[in-house]
Amino acid sequence: MSGMLYNQNLGENGMQAARVGKRGAIVVPAKLRQRFGIEEGSMVIAEEAEDGILIRPAVVIPVERYSPERKAEFLLSNAIDDADYRRAKKDVRRMGLDPDSIPHRRP
Repeated sequence: MSGMLYNQNLGENGMQAARVGKRGAIVVPAKLRQRFGIEEGSMVIAEEAEDGILIRPAVVIPVERYSPERKAEFLLSNAIDDADYRRAKKDVRRMGLDPDSIPHRRP
């Protein structure tokens, strides 16, 4: 492949050629990276398409991990009546926590 082809614009739809390097690394042209907000360290998704491989930015959603205390707060604060609150307190005790030491809103 010549250097000319590497930088060649292949059409009005923004398609551009890229070269595959060692270990399958593909350099996405700067214009396309800028347009789609892809920068070093960005996650992308590569998926099989009918006519090739589609590479697009990945949407990464952070996952929050809850501490036992935070879980206990949810249980206690989301009780809907006295009976439910008593059950929540039992569940919190089974978690090895003191329900009265957990900041929460009572029903």
